[in-house]
Amino acid sequence: MVERVRIAVGVLVRDGLVLLVHRHPARRVYPDCWDLVGGHVEEGESPRQAVRRECLEELGVQVHDPVPVPMRISDPNLDMYAFLITRWDGEPVNAEPEEHDDLRWFRPSELADLKLAHPAGLPSILSAIEAGQTPRPEASDD
Repeated sequence: MVERVRIAVGVLVRDGLVLLVHRHPARRVYPDCWDLVGGHVEEGESPRQAVRRECLEELGVQVHDPVPVPMRISDPNLDMYAFLITRWDGEPVNAEPEEHDDLRWFRPSELADLKLAHPAGLPSILSAIEAGQTPRPEASDD
């Protein structure tokens, strides 16, 4: 039996747009496609801690108040934990050019035409974008 890989991803939403990263064509897994920022949950780390770390490593931003969102994908070897992120410090940049060769903000209507790493997750991403446009009460960092 193959051990499932735990992945934490961030759905960064700003002004109704979602930030996606383009996986470098040389990547072994899911090459040359658009994906949410994130990565493996390390030993002893919670998914929330992992998404904070990944956003800092890959985008150079410190995220605040990541809110869990359901994420359905079709890869049976992955446990994916997704978080809606609407507040962060800094401007996202491609801090990991060996992993990603581009990052862009997309309108929800553009997502269906993209080659996505996890196309089955598109409805979850769209729901998160919609939720990200709804004002939330100020929450404290955890």
